[in-house]
Amino acid sequence: MKSGKLIVFSAPSGSGKTTLVQHLLLQQLPLRFSISATSRAPRVHEADGKDYYFIDLDSFNSKIKEGAFIEFEEVYKNTFYGTLKSELERIWAAGFHVVFDIDVKGGLAIKKQFPDQTLAIFVQPPSLEILESRLRQRQTESESALKQRIEKAAYELSFAPEFDYVLVNNDLDLAKQEVLELVKDFIA
Repeated sequence: MKSGKLIVFSAPSGSGKTTLVQHLLLQQLPLRFSISATSRAPRVHEADGKDYYFIDLDSFNSKIKEGAFIEFEEVYKNTFYGTLKSELERIWAAGFHVVFDIDVKGGLAIKKQFPDQTLAIFVQPPSLEILESRLRQRQTESESALKQRIEKAAYELSFAPEFDYVLVNNDLDLAKQEVLELVKDFIA
């Protein structure tokens, strides 16, 4: 594999991780987003190769056996998500560093495989109460789904100390500046 840097963002849902990643990708930096693979069907607004690489379950399992993934996880029964080795190769071959918006286990798996090339950033909400408030403001989920997300967030927060940097997203503008400086220093 051609070598490049890897910038991993992990966080509980509602922490602001995706907003920070999108902000970073808009800057004039040599960065490209890693598109994950999934065994689930595309949603109405999703496009293959843009939002995800959509791979049927049998093919996904074959790719697991082939060792085609850097990391993967069965998030729900028979619903897998993962990062293909070919995705890193594609981005590195084009001369860019790779940015991930990924779950905590996947982020730590990447850090373990590429310890010297990876900056692993955990985006943390100021508190679980504020996180719950942010999720409620989205108005996208049922009460039971919201409860599941909060429980999962508490679990995910326990992994924060394993990351290189914990960014508490209390003020989005400050968090954007902080992320930009962190990444600039890392890829310099």
